[in-house]
Amino acid sequence: MAGAPTVSLPELRSLLASGRARLFDVRSREEAAAGTIPGALNIPVSELESALQMEPAAFQALNSAEKPKLEDEHLIFFCQMGKRGLQATQLARDLGYTGYEVWLLAGK
Repeated sequence: MAGAPTVSLPELRSLLASGRARLFDVRSREEAAAGTIPGALNIPVSELESALQMEPAAFQALNSAEKPKLEDEHLIFFCQMGKRGLQATQLARDLGYTGYEVWLLAGK
């Protein structure tokens, strides 16, 4: 995953426990329905760009969650093998988000 910051499982646990991370499952809705990390917001990578460009109220209404801010420090995107997580990370960076990381979800 050259070029993208990553987070280890212990770091992820620590960030989640402290409430300092926003976790995004960028797999398909079907994949996420089969199981995801508790607390993760599922926004398929194919929908992420439009979601991150929404007005905050529209994002909240659609996702029942606050829209991430451009300056949020730990936005963590994950998928099954890393490709979509990396794609989501690059997309967030292109949209001006400054805090982004990729975490690989290994296994089901």
